[in-house]
Amino acid sequence: LLGLAVALASLLPTAGARRSQDLHCGACRALVDELEWEIAQVDPRKTIQMGSFRINPDGSQSVVEVPYARSEAHLTELLERVCEKMKEYGEKVDPATHRKSYVRVISHDGTKMDLSGVKFDGDVTSSLKFACESIAEEYEDELIEFLSHEAENVKDRLCSKRTDLCDHALHIPHDEL
Repeated sequence: LLGLAVALASLLPTAGARRSQDLHCGACRALVDELEWEIAQVDPRKTIQMGSFRINPDGSQSVVEVPYARSEAHLTELLERVCEKMKEYGEKVDPATHRKSYVRVISHDGTKMDLSGVKFDGDVTSSLKFACESIAEEYEDELIEFLSHEAENVKDRLCSKRTDLCDHALHIPHDEL
C-alpha cells in the first residue's frame, strides 16, 4: 500500500507540470493566433510615420512611412489588450494523450463552431488569460520582432523554438488552435 501511495505521489508533479506546460503552450499559440488575426484586420494601405521629426542641417527630416499593421506602435498596442480575447477560448482534452489544448469557442466571423468536448468556464479562461499576459510581458520583444517582419510559422518559432513553452508540441497541427 505504501508503494502504491509513493507511485501515485510521484505522478502528481508530472501531471501538474504537464498541465502548466499545456496551459502555457496553448496560451502562447492562442496569443500568436490572435495577434496575427488582428494584424490581418488592418488596411494594408494604412501607414505610420517613423523616425526623427527633427530637421537635419540640410533641411531634410529622417522620417519614413511604414505599414501601420506591423509597426512597433501597433503591435505594442495590441499586446496591451490581446489577452482579453482569451475569454473566447475553451479547453479541449485529447482522449488518447490527455493533453490539453485551447480552442476558440466564439469564431471571429460568427460561423458556428464544433464545441463537442470543449470545457468553457471561468477557471479555464482566467488561467489562460493570466498565462497569456505573462507570455506577452516576458516575450514582448520577441513577439514584436517576429510579427513586425512577417515571419513564417511564428507560432512554432516563438512557442516551441525560442521559448520552449511548447517543446512537446512540435507535432501539433497548425490549424488545431
